[in-house]
Amino acid sequence: MAKISFGTDGWRGILARDFTFDNVALVARAVAGYVQAHGLAGRGMVIGYDNRFLSDQLAATVAGVFTGLGIPVYMTGRATPTPVTAFAVKQRRAAGAVMLTASHNPPEYNGFKFIPDYAGPALPHITKEIEDNIHRLQEEAGGEKSALPATPAGPGTAPGTNAPPAAGRMEPAAEEVVDPRPDYFAHIRNLVDLSAIARSGLKVVIDPMYGAGIGYLEELLGEAGARVTVLHNRRDPLFGGGLPEPTGKSLGELRELVREQEADLGLALDGDADRFGIIDRDGGYIPPNQFLPLLYYHLLTRGERGPAARTVATSHLLDRIAAANGQEVFETPVGFKYIGQHLMEKDCLLGGEESGGLSVRGHIPEKDGILAGLLAARMVAQHGKSLAALLEEVWARFGRLYSERLDIRTTAEEKRRVLGLLGELNPARVAGLSVVRRVTLDGIKLVLDNGAWMLVRASGTEPVFRIYVEANSAEEMRRIQEGARELLGI
Repeated sequence: MAKISFGTDGWRGILARDFTFDNVALVARAVAGYVQAHGLAGRGMVIGYDNRFLSDQLAATVAGVFTGLGIPVYMTGRATPTPVTAFAVKQRRAAGAVMLTASHNPPEYNGFKFIPDYAGPALPHITKEIEDNIHRLQEEAGGEKSALPATPAGPGTAPGTNAPPAAGRMEPAAEEVVDPRPDYFAHIRNLVDLSAIARSGLKVVIDPMYGAGIGYLEELLGEAGARVTVLHNRRDPLFGGGLPEPTGKSLGELRELVREQEADLGLALDGDADRFGIIDRDGGYIPPNQFLPLLYYHLLTRGERGPAARTVATSHLLDRIAAANGQEVFETPVGFKYIGQHLMEKDCLLGGEESGGLSVRGHIPEKDGILAGLLAARMVAQHGKSLAALLEEVWARFGRLYSERLDIRTTAEEKRRVLGLLGELNPARVAGLSVVRRVTLDGIKLVLDNGAWMLVRASGTEPVFRIYVEANSAEEMRRIQEGARELLGI
């Protein structure tokens, strides 16, 4: 039986190969065990799902497991973004949530994300406990099959029929269909002042990429007075033949429509709407490593104060802006769970990662692409300038930094060799620049004497190495990338 483990943001797998109804039911049993062990079962569990193939039926299977084990369920009545599902946990003071989503992965994938009672991604000690439960259940079942038969619950199927209790008999719990949208909308309206949009006549093109974010940005921005055009706003489990990942490479149609309509902004969401993508009015892609510092600067200039949290792979321009304003920056391993922890424990004004996740003080400690898009729209409307023009102002004051990630595919044997090198990697110089700091928080990061840096991390599942570099010019960035590859022999 394939090993089931929680990665950076939950368990993901290929449908019918390892992501099966039986395995989903098994993981649901393991989550139920966690909730029961911590005395939270009576508070109930929220269940959300995205627009992927079978997500709704897989969600019904999870609901059947929970209700059969005496845990009440709040089931979203339609495809719901991850941040909205997480908000429903806070709204209902639930024990947590399960979100059926594989986010931006290819269409053949689906995933299972557990969101604990604090409404953010599960921290490692929590997922470790759930994984231990999974392994125990597998051992009890003889390791050959799931502890539960999992007939998918379709329309009209009574939830709970596929989920007998682990031991003894208990009364099945109730399942309630809920809609967290109205309360989420009310919260967002209080958090983000969109009044400037009505005065600006803002023109926005929105691309939810066939995902669970359909109907969110367009409704909130339209209500605020923006002129909105939407594309890819229907369910398509094949995502139009591409990936629901809002990067510069995948937003060609959005870019062309922004130019064609002479719009002020293009906003995109990934498959479960927790990540964002931004196209400026000239069709240029604004990467997260540029938007995050710009947003932090914008919030500080509005008079707000507080530290920032960023992952080890995210731009140090945040650090320059924070230092100039007497604020601190907390560096975390890769994974928004660590950002969410700092938002809760350090009262951070902003937390973000280079892969397109962010949240702010006053919101849930979960990344939210809808929130990111609204903040971008507010910024453009308030200043009456493009994001590129606003970035030029930030760069003029703090200097420009150039960032890029390279994904280097190797063989499994080569991966083992390079991993052996990484543990000892501690050069005095890279690309002619002195190494002034070595960071081992996540992978190996070398900070250089002029503020540039490189980071090398291995994929947890594939024979792939990721090389992140940030430098003071594009030419310097290329030299450091080559220097990194020479050091590793890849």
